[in-house]
Amino acid sequence: MIKNDILLRALQGQEVERPPVWLMRQAGRILPQYRSLRASLSGFKELVMTPSLAAEVTLQPVDELGVDAAILFSDILVIPEAMGLGYEMEERKGPSFPKVVENADDVANLLEGNAAALHLDYVYEAVKLTKKSLAGRVPLIGFSGAPWTLMAYMTEGGGSKTFSKAKKFLYTQPELAHQLLDKLTNTIISYLNLKIEAGVDAVQLFDSWAGVLSPEQYREFSFPYIKKICDNVQGVPKIVFAKDGWFALTEMAYLDCQAIGLDWTVNPHLGREWVGPKKVLQGNLDPCALYAPAPKIRQVTEQMILDFKSKHIVNLGHGLYPDTPLSNVKCFVDSVKSFCY
Repeated sequence: MIKNDILLRALQGQEVERPPVWLMRQAGRILPQYRSLRASLSGFKELVMTPSLAAEVTLQPVDELGVDAAILFSDILVIPEAMGLGYEMEERKGPSFPKVVENADDVANLLEGNAAALHLDYVYEAVKLTKKSLAGRVPLIGFSGAPWTLMAYMTEGGGSKTFSKAKKFLYTQPELAHQLLDKLTNTIISYLNLKIEAGVDAVQLFDSWAGVLSPEQYREFSFPYIKKICDNVQGVPKIVFAKDGWFALTEMAYLDCQAIGLDWTVNPHLGREWVGPKKVLQGNLDPCALYAPAPKIRQVTEQMILDFKSKHIVNLGHGLYPDTPLSNVKCFVDSVKSFCY
């Protein structure tokens, strides 16, 4: 039994006394206890790959902020690594791949499905440890990057403002791109289902780089694979978040998922019009709003809730920025928890 199940009730379409609240990147550098732990380790990947430490970090925002859900501390790039494409994570520089996917041999050499996902035992162990430590206080969310977003990193070699190399791959080798996306999709399905077996209560799919694609490209190289994942991952509620993917919201209304995440560029009224009445909407405060004074944070938070009206999970329109004042994050969470429909 989960004591605070408001998130799960909202995802099931039930009427709730207030909107639930959690934050993307809530377990991370805004928390002094995270920074202290991180400083004692050799690198970010040690934290991700040590189940007891990942579980500890996952619980920190539940204890510190009082959010309505925990989201497992991990990294979207564990999937390419399990498939055979290792990556490095440098402080302040982000991820990089010493070897990128360039040709048919590179794609053929990648593992897929269970053969890849079973290499991620440390993630499933972190799920089990986190669930035990949570002791039913709040639900635990598991997540994955979406196929296009993972492919973007694997072909670009790291982060980018334009992902021009990754997009070049789509234009010059479209058939091979589909082969890679299919392998990623099969692996993500296995990965999320194994996380569900381990005990997560909901899952979220992050398509962080949806917005670098044209609507036509998105409909060819991203949406069908997200649909396949939604169709083949069952047993818990599913949330799909495609940053800057407003142009695909009408299609997302038909996905087999319970909630659609919105970034801060989408007007709540338009988001509801595009998605329709059935889905729960999640989001969508600008993360930079949390730099404002407390009265402004309370004002914009309450206005956002009023704009969404119902079937709403409060979150930011993207992840927390690491220099966000902790007191302001607490103000945001407390503003939601004091709201009453």
